[in-house]
Amino acid sequence: MPTLTIDGHQVTVREGATILEAARAAGIEIPTLCYREGLPPQTSCMVCVVRVNGAEGLVPSCGMIAREGMVVESETDEVRAARRMAVELLLSDHLGDCLGPCQLACPAGMNIPLMIRQIVAGDRAAASRTVRTRIALPSVLGRICPAPCEKACRRASHDEPVAIRLLKRWVGDEDLARGGCWRPESAPPSGRRVAIVGAGPSGLAAAWRLRADRHAVVIFDEREGPGGGMRDIDHQRLPPEVLAAEAQVVLGLGVELRSGVRVGRDVVLDHLRRDFDAVLLAVGEVDEATAAELGVPFGRRGLEADRGTHESPIAGVFVAGSAQSPSNLAVRALAGGREAAQAISQWLAGEEIVPAARPFNVTMGRLDEHTAALMAADASDHPRTEPSDGEPIGFNDEEATREGLRCMHCDCRGLSKCLLRRHAIELGADARAFDGTRRGFERDGTHPAIIYESGKCIACGLCVRIAERHREALGLTFIGRGFDVRTAVPFGESLAEGLRAAAIECAEACPTGAIVLREPPEMREEVAGADD
Repeated sequence: MPTLTIDGHQVTVREGATILEAARAAGIEIPTLCYREGLPPQTSCMVCVVRVNGAEGLVPSCGMIAREGMVVESETDEVRAARRMAVELLLSDHLGDCLGPCQLACPAGMNIPLMIRQIVAGDRAAASRTVRTRIALPSVLGRICPAPCEKACRRASHDEPVAIRLLKRWVGDEDLARGGCWRPESAPPSGRRVAIVGAGPSGLAAAWRLRADRHAVVIFDEREGPGGGMRDIDHQRLPPEVLAAEAQVVLGLGVELRSGVRVGRDVVLDHLRRDFDAVLLAVGEVDEATAAELGVPFGRRGLEADRGTHESPIAGVFVAGSAQSPSNLAVRALAGGREAAQAISQWLAGEEIVPAARPFNVTMGRLDEHTAALMAADASDHPRTEPSDGEPIGFNDEEATREGLRCMHCDCRGLSKCLLRRHAIELGADARAFDGTRRGFERDGTHPAIIYESGKCIACGLCVRIAERHREALGLTFIGRGFDVRTAVPFGESLAEGLRAAAIECAEACPTGAIVLREPPEMREEVAGADD
């Protein structure tokens, strides 16, 4: 049995084992795209390259047999640069969106396509979790938000945007009506206490997130009830009972509200700093006089604070919402409160505060009329739904489902398991490093279990080999040559005919989301992870 050295670690493996297998035996992770255990190595993606002593150039670790005395380097700058270039070349011809434009346009970053799929599937509990993980007040925002997400909705390039705001409102209203609001799981308290000044959208959103992180929270507000400036919105547009009910969901997590208390007058900031482990100022838009009363320096537009970490110049004091950056959008204030709460939790844990970064994304960009029509072909052709009882009432169940079916699902349903995206992030790849003409958009939804988008296929061959192993009569094959090669069913037959037995395994093995299950894993499991 050969013994070799990988990144300074000696490992002994069976005869015939590859360098990739040896690395995994040594606990060293080498990225792969075209490799799957149990199948012969494809050596096509070149993401698993390593440097081997005596070898000319870099070699694919999945196909190179381990030999006695080999010295392998898998994490040098040279190796990482080669892997990064391999990923960037694949991305240059990758046609598809990681995240839907609607999600990117949402200041709170809510996973809108997932929410819509869950609504259509009738899974209210999952939809509630998806929404409230990012937006603590969906019934409120479902009435007052100007819906920047709808302005980005690609359905508008075909006819009219999906009524996302009304769908979000439906989830929130259903929660309130049925008492089924998703709440963060209870866990042992952290033992840390946070004071929030201001019970508006920013303060309530921060309280929701801080309670999820197990911290005790006390909100101070000069008004006699929660809601902040939202209490002044026209009552026909935002009924007080809706605002009160949504605020109560947050307070019901064990958040204490001390109403009628003005910080700077009734209690000073230094006393809050003495009695609490951290303080968040979410008081809405302020002027220099208010900043002086609070005892916090006034910046160019609001209270002085770092835009990324939300830290003020005073230790342990953070700023969020319009107090930091004036805005008339409640959804921006809410997003700022959530970000500030995340920063506070990192600070309380003694960790470096890492500001929320814009997620890695590959995008198709603006669609032409032809591509929009192709993408819309898998969605309902029903025109935009209007609530039968009018805007003040909102959607009923049937209308919510009907409107949800109009979604074109621009996002990648295989996002949670896409290895191409994962390695791009890990390697610091630039999705636009290489410009070129990409393939045209195609989406095959004719199979009852899977969906295939050929523009995301990297011709790794895994699905071809899996179909062979299942002894499919037709299976899949490579069609075309060079840059025009694509994976398809032979003789122009349908995907359902080609994959009678192997479809599910093909979807599970696909490294890029080209073949995905109609019901992706996140529909069946808890929403979490990279985009939370």
